[in-house]
Amino acid sequence: MKVLVTGAAGFIGSHLVERLCGRGDSVIGFDNFDPFYARARKEANLAGVPERADFHLQEGDLRSSADIARAFEIAPGAIDVVVHLAALAGIRPSVVDPERFYDVNVMGTLRLIEAAKRAGCRRLVFASSSSVYGLDSALPFQEDAACGRPLSPYASSKRAGELAAFHAHHLDRLAVTTLRFFTVYGPRQRPDLAIHKFTRLISEGQPIELHGDGSSERDYTFIDDIVDGVVAAIDRQAADPEPRHHVYNLGGSRSTSLRGLVDLLGQAIGETPRIVWKPDRPEDLPRTLADVSRAHAELGFSPRVTLAEGCGRFVAWWRAHAR
Repeated sequence: MKVLVTGAAGFIGSHLVERLCGRGDSVIGFDNFDPFYARARKEANLAGVPERADFHLQEGDLRSSADIARAFEIAPGAIDVVVHLAALAGIRPSVVDPERFYDVNVMGTLRLIEAAKRAGCRRLVFASSSSVYGLDSALPFQEDAACGRPLSPYASSKRAGELAAFHAHHLDRLAVTTLRFFTVYGPRQRPDLAIHKFTRLISEGQPIELHGDGSSERDYTFIDDIVDGVVAAIDRQAADPEPRHHVYNLGGSRSTSLRGLVDLLGQAIGETPRIVWKPDRPEDLPRTLADVSRAHAELGFSPRVTLAEGCGRFVAWWRAHAR
């Protein structure tokens, strides 16, 4: 199978590239090496791709139709499926610069879909987010929720990307699978995300800032479980002769409080966290929890890594690689 992976040098993308190359797929990676964090980190993310793998990397930006077109031409043969992971991520940064988030996450997705159609690629796996569930979504979050009241520009941009993918299915008969990721963590996680940032600060004896009273809850999902789900979605789509539209939650299916997460990290590090309490933020959901029954029934998805085990794995990776 020949797969185009956008965001290939990022946290999730690099793990997926390794998995696909490891099983013998031909992979085209597309990444713009956004300066949000150091380029060297992203280059290191791809160091684990097997030397003899059929892997080509195209540097380019979703804001450039020409860059995207080149990604479909970098290697001979038609691309079978696009896995669209690239996005501007982060709820709080999106509040500061919503226009840029819409340009990349919405218009970039549209440009990619149009390029795929022109290149004859008829299959898309789109990475969305649990953030699309908002004020009108009941717990546990189910895929059929209306998702009409997202709380941040990031959340609404991902929801708009989902809708763009749906109308490509409806009007152009593309096979589309949308995957809603729930708070993914693990080795290579972006340095601005909570588990990475808290690990660094606790290890250095510095205080960490927590918003609210520590009772907010998240459904944390280890990277290996997420990649299992993405690969299962790719393979299920490939085996289906009909161009269908599917939406799946990929989550750990268990919520943990913010204070509980910090305690688990403190135990894994062997230090007592120092906490500075800050006010709640209106763009944050108070709780997320994935109903993964559909993904389990149709993709065989079953999260295996507990948060305690995953925190331990992350701390071990951080100590070995991220200082």
